[in-house]
Amino acid sequence: MNQFVLFAAAAEVESASIVTNITTRFGVTKELFISQLIAFLVVAFLLKKFAYQPVLTMLEERRQRIAEGIENAEKIKEELASTEAARKKIMEDANATANKMIEEARAVAAQVQEKESQKAVAQAEQIISQAREAASADHARMLAELKQEIGGLVVKTTAQIVGKVLTPEDQTRLVDEANREMASS
Repeated sequence: MNQFVLFAAAAEVESASIVTNITTRFGVTKELFISQLIAFLVVAFLLKKFAYQPVLTMLEERRQRIAEGIENAEKIKEELASTEAARKKIMEDANATANKMIEEARAVAAQVQEKESQKAVAQAEQIISQAREAASADHARMLAELKQEIGGLVVKTTAQIVGKVLTPEDQTRLVDEANREMASS
């Protein structure tokens, strides 16, 4: 252990002599060192106050703006996601409503088509009924005309065959007989 103490003491003497050598070689004196220390402290204070502090303030403001920008970007991203979800829901609702309206329109169209078909069938039946009535009326009229013509022909033929002039009563009787025979056949 004594050796360690001797080494430490020798190192201390040696380091003190080294510092003295360096200071004398570079021309460092107490007065000059103190004046340089004061100048350094003044420059350090001025730099801190007028250069370093404003730079730190500016960097802090920039850091806060970046943090706000990131926060705003996150808010915008969340709002965009919620807006997209709302848009999808609105589109789904609109599609459902449109599909419902289309189905309702189809149902109404089917009802209208059914009503129009029924109207068309009713009109066709009415036209057919009117045509039948008209045909029946024409048939009756033609039968009446035919009966008159046949009656007239029977009267003429009978008058020519018999050779005498028939009285109106004879003509009526002959016409009635001819009509009965036609009706029975």
